[in-house]
Amino acid sequence: MSTTQCLGFDTIMQHLQELIIWRLKNPDLSFDEAPQLDRKALPDSLLKQLIIVLELDAAEIAILLLVLAPNLSPELLKFCVNQVYPDGGELPELGGIQGKNHRGILPTAETALFILTGTNIEARVRCWQYFDKHSKLIANKVIQLEKPEKNEPKMSGALILDAEYTALLITGNIPEPELSIEFPASKIETQLTWDDLVLNDETRQEIRDLEIWLKHNETLQQKHHTTNRFKQGYRVLFHGPPGTGKTLTASLLGKYTDREVYRIDLSTVVSKYIGETEKNLAKLFDKAHYKNWILFFDEADAIFGKRTQVRDAHDKYANQEVSYLLQRLEEHPGLVILASNFKNNVDAAFTRRFQALVYFAPPGYQERLELWKKTLPKKFKYAQEIDLKTIAKTYDITGAHITNVIHYCCLQALNQDSLTITSKNLIAGLKREYKKEEKMF
Repeated sequence: MSTTQCLGFDTIMQHLQELIIWRLKNPDLSFDEAPQLDRKALPDSLLKQLIIVLELDAAEIAILLLVLAPNLSPELLKFCVNQVYPDGGELPELGGIQGKNHRGILPTAETALFILTGTNIEARVRCWQYFDKHSKLIANKVIQLEKPEKNEPKMSGALILDAEYTALLITGNIPEPELSIEFPASKIETQLTWDDLVLNDETRQEIRDLEIWLKHNETLQQKHHTTNRFKQGYRVLFHGPPGTGKTLTASLLGKYTDREVYRIDLSTVVSKYIGETEKNLAKLFDKAHYKNWILFFDEADAIFGKRTQVRDAHDKYANQEVSYLLQRLEEHPGLVILASNFKNNVDAAFTRRFQALVYFAPPGYQERLELWKKTLPKKFKYAQEIDLKTIAKTYDITGAHITNVIHYCCLQALNQDSLTITSKNLIAGLKREYKKEEKMF
């Protein structure tokens, strides 16, 4: 962290301290009379940029500093109260809650309202707008107002600075989200290129169309004002047997359009606990909404499978979960890819919602021959007795199988201090793949 950034934090925490003490001493005064932050005096920082970009007013800046304070000056609220009320006492108008591990006072919306409005009820009502879902800080996912305890006022909910903004404003970096119950997705990347992807011509053209959408749709919407004419986002179903390139294609689309790709295994997201699936997916979509991510939902038939009649409460809630996911898919402004090994496993009522269905066929002879050639690492070679044309014609396997065979053969070659793939090892590798699939060799 730069010295300038640290000086900026000192300045804003000092201002917040003055503001809170002023309000505690002057609960009846208008916020217009409060100490003002000299924005021009703020050092250049990400915080200053955020204030400028979102065009935050004085009240919004005060809210932002308030939610930042527990991360920079945990004792600030307690210190301010002790300065004005050294003998202690209850201050219900200040709001705030005690955390489980955090020893300071965590701000609630009531805390912010007190700083902004004091005891002026009319001003308090007007300032509710700052905690509406359309307000700048909440709509842009900078802060969030937690749900309060049951039957308690909405404004008693904790006011939280988003974890990514916390990291960004304090360290200058946003850590990549990690796979968890709260974030049921993992980032996928590849070192391969389009040249390494072997597809038939029809499938390759459909993938080019997706790449064109990723590169030019934003320009179409913004420069040519088509937001209200065309649907937001793009939904596509990748279907075909395992090992035919669905995941690799998603990774390459991200790589060549400068987007991060996050894979969600729907079979692991679907919870046996009623309602939990919605919560897990809501957190994911909320985080992804303002990012340029490609969302890749694997095992789509886990939730989009053939529907059955509702027989019990579990079936009813399962249908609700499907409806919820469809709604979020249609609202998402980016590319959403759903993948299934079998198109027929996905209910036709759902496939009609997709803009495209892309079939990843098992590789034919020409594709298999190309895969046998392209997958071999550069410094390795096939033994002279190996006829790749015969191998490609004889063994009807997918690209994933071919990769596994070559990987096995390369390891065997290195174990023999060689860079040559022998016929013996190739046949052994093929037998292993057939055995895994429980097929006769």
